[in-house]
Amino acid sequence: MKTKLILKDEVNCKFEGLALTTRRTLEKKLKFFLPYAYHVPAYKLGRWDGCVGFFTMGGATFVNCLPIILPILDEEGYHIDIEDSRESHDFNFNLVTESLFSDKVWPSRHPSEGESIKLRDYQVEVINQFIQTPQCLQEIATGAGKTLMTAALSKSVEQYGRSIVIVPNKSLVTQTEEDYINLGLDVGVYYGDRKEFGKTHTICTWQSLNILLKNTKNHVAPISIGEFLEDVVCIMVDEVHMAKADALTALLTGVMSHIPIRWGLTGTVPKEKFENVGIVCSIGPVINQISAKELQDKGVLAQCHVNIVQMIDVVAHTNYQSELKYLLGDKDRIDWIGSLCNSIKDSGNTLILVDRISAGEALQTAIPDSVFVSGSTKGADRKAEYDEISTAKGKVIIATYGVAAVGINIPRIFNLVLVEPGKSFVRVIQSIGRGIRKAKDKDFVQIWDITSTAKYAKRHLTKRKAFYKEANYPFTVEKADWN
Repeated sequence: MKTKLILKDEVNCKFEGLALTTRRTLEKKLKFFLPYAYHVPAYKLGRWDGCVGFFTMGGATFVNCLPIILPILDEEGYHIDIEDSRESHDFNFNLVTESLFSDKVWPSRHPSEGESIKLRDYQVEVINQFIQTPQCLQEIATGAGKTLMTAALSKSVEQYGRSIVIVPNKSLVTQTEEDYINLGLDVGVYYGDRKEFGKTHTICTWQSLNILLKNTKNHVAPISIGEFLEDVVCIMVDEVHMAKADALTALLTGVMSHIPIRWGLTGTVPKEKFENVGIVCSIGPVINQISAKELQDKGVLAQCHVNIVQMIDVVAHTNYQSELKYLLGDKDRIDWIGSLCNSIKDSGNTLILVDRISAGEALQTAIPDSVFVSGSTKGADRKAEYDEISTAKGKVIIATYGVAAVGINIPRIFNLVLVEPGKSFVRVIQSIGRGIRKAKDKDFVQIWDITSTAKYAKRHLTKRKAFYKEANYPFTVEKADWN
């Protein structure tokens, strides 16, 4: 039996001439049920099977799914003819050494301020593994210096063209830009507040790229997305677990599918199979992992202890949302959490993460001199609050998980309080990443996991304990009779 494999671009491919039974086998093999489908009307009405698929009955699939597909075709006795429509590239990178940026010095407020910038041994290893694998991702713990690694990779690809770095939020755009400027790279940014063109390296959010794509289609863009991507040979996605967002996946496998070098970095590769495969299709396979425990043992990250405070609640709710509304909305309960945080802040700067804006506002009222940072807080105001942490004592910042759980760099956090963090592996581990960065006067952080004995909160805590054990974060549990 014969089939033709057409490699359309760096991401997409198609099989022609496969038997119907083979296509059914492959479609089933690369189809995954979405856990949240139960809540989607289309699934409830029987109009959708609740699955996401990576192989269509028409034979369309992804280049990075071929390691799964080819053994099946081999077993069925297929001979494969290949038609390669991809542009040919001849990349030849020099491996980097620790002295790549040694002519530059660390900026003010960095723990090594004024010293020559030297890459750490594991950073050199990570960068060189990327350089040798043009499409891949690496799971690198938060606090490992991912921005420095990203900058080294941008510098390495300069000889062949431009690089684009996609980060999850506005704070990270400006933070990454600062680092690139300090390292002497020609950098611009593209996001809501500022849009710069024609730079060798561009830092942007996927949301802003998605808007540019829509505006291009509607002929209202100041510059088309095609022009924006001109001469781009490398796309990097920082905090790649965000790549599961449909809009980002659509960008990476659509208008950006011709870009040959695709690298992803994250502190947390999602555990759900459908998310995992989606990221692999867009970027590449996971080739390396450096855990937070490894970096703690090397002295790169601060040690930590998780204090689980389980508030005794004798309430019963029929679903998680109504339970959460009580847990984050009951005034007496929030006031008790506020008084606990008031005693916690005496030992140093404290970051409190909450799920809802209303809970953040209520805690701000309960904790004197605290500040609340939410999605509506301007980028410059957020930065001013985060920067103040570098010199402050006893400062309290309350923020929503969406704003502060990913990527922001505020090392002088001595206490991290997670209010009802839920059961998402990515959210929990990323949130803890905010606290375990080291500072000149800090090598330990106390983490507080404030939760409840209520039905759903109790279930979620069981999952979080498993995460803590897996990450080697020591924890203790204390019941609190707060009423």
